[in-house]
This record gives sequence, structure tokens and C-alpha cells, in this order.
Amino acid sequence: MREQEGSLKLPMGSKAAGAKLHLQTWTPDSAPKAIILLIHGYAEHAGRYRYFSAHCVSKGYAVFAVDHWGHGKSDGVPGFVPGFSVFHDGVDQLLAAAKQDYPGLPIVLVGHSMGGLIGATYLLSHESEFSACVLSGPAIKAAEEPSAMLKGVSGFLSRFFPKLGVVQLDPNGVSRDPKVVVDYLADPLVYNGKMGARLAAEMLKAMTDIQDRAARISLPMLLLHGEKDSLAAADGSEFLHAQISSTEKRLIIYPELFHEIFNEPEKDKVLGDMTGWLDQQLAAEGI
Repeated sequence: MREQEGSLKLPMGSKAAGAKLHLQTWTPDSAPKAIILLIHGYAEHAGRYRYFSAHCVSKGYAVFAVDHWGHGKSDGVPGFVPGFSVFHDGVDQLLAAAKQDYPGLPIVLVGHSMGGLIGATYLLSHESEFSACVLSGPAIKAAEEPSAMLKGVSGFLSRFFPKLGVVQLDPNGVSRDPKVVVDYLADPLVYNGKMGARLAAEMLKAMTDIQDRAARISLPMLLLHGEKDSLAAADGSEFLHAQISSTEKRLIIYPELFHEIFNEPEKDKVLGDMTGWLDQQLAAEGI
């Protein structure tokens, strides 16, 4: 497996134009059969997916990922975003880089947590770029549905106090594996502060958007979620599975698993389910 790092720049017109995003790729020693565009979750970074990527590379996939704006080694302010579109701008650049390096190969979108929300909303206007999609613990619905009053307050704070910390995630909800939690807390590239008001409000708007327009998605989709996920409600995956128009779709809820199902003790089973399903989708395309 070859590991490479680089950078991408957000284009003019982006709300974070000119910002550099940290690029990371994992590729097989021989020609890959397809590309996985990996979209990581809130507060973390792409470097946490080396085990995930090693599995995918062993199955013939190349993996491309960036640290989102405000995350990991990328430019930006942790816990804040000028607008949710900045995350989509990053996916635009990542997609262009993958297509430049491997023109003509099928591309699969894989998003985890907030990355699942970014990916799902990205599909609303870019579905034709992908052969299939896998969402892991996607943040389609909040663990606790916010009240109308809270949404109103969130909008006020987003406008006037955009960087004010309003949400603190519990790292113990990440995994049942204590080492994963310890490593998460010790990782200098993981943000352990509060989510700012602007990012929280932008996420709520994106959740509403995908809930309202999910039926527009018809891409083959695999939804994976831990039953005991306390950070992103499994109801969100169930809702999306029911609402999308895809004729090829599958939902797997893993009993007892927490939020980061790719980092749970059962991760090899989860990863095998994912690449097994992807292999089936590519075989259906004659690949």
C-alpha cells in the first residue's frame, strides 16, 4: 500500500476561497479497480482512517480523503465553518483530484457521521459522479431532536455569535474499545472543544435539507449504523433508507455498536460488509 500526502486549494467563489486542505491518499501497488472518496466526521481527520484504508486497498480500492476546512492539518478554525457549502467545496476538489489521477475509474462515496451528512447533501446535485454510496453513522437526525425554540436560538447565535461554543460531544460515545477513546482524546489533530453556533446551525439546516429532499437520491446506497450510537441517531439511517428512491439499497443496524463502527471491536466484520456490498455493485456494472 502506498500512502501519500499533499494539499488542495479551495477555489474562488468558495466562502473559504484560497484555503488549503490536507490531502491524503492510500493506493494499491497495482492498478485499482475503483476509487473511494472518503469524507470523515466532525472534529476528526482523515489520518484516523488508515486501518479502514488498508482494508479497502487490500480489496483493490484506492482511497482519497481530505481533512475538512477547520479540521486536522487543513486551514480553518476548529468548531466553526463560514457555511456548510465549504465542506462541499472540499469534496469538489477531492473529486477532481481523484479523477485526474485515475480517469475513467468508478468512484464510490463513503461518508461517516457529519461526513455522511456532507455526502448525502452532496449527492443531491452530484449523484451522477458516483457508482455507489456508503454512509456510516450519518448525522441525518440529531441524537435528540432539537425544539423549535432551540432552532430559533441557534439561528440567532449563528448570526451574531458564530464562534460561540454551544455543543460538546461525549468522546466516550465514539467506541466501546477504550483504546480508541484514549487515542482519540490524545490525538493533537482531533478537536475536543465545543462546536460553534454557526457550525451547529449549518448542520441543522443541512439535516432539514436532506430530510426534505431525500427522495431525489436514486444511487445505490448502503447505510451502516451502530444500534447504540449516542452521537448520531440510528433513526436517521432508517429514515434515509425509507425515503431515498434507490432501487438498490440496504440498511444494516449493528446491535450494541457505538458511533464509530469502523473503530469498534467488530470493525473487520463491518468493513467486510462494506467492501462485499461494493464489490457486488461494481460487478453489476461489469467491473
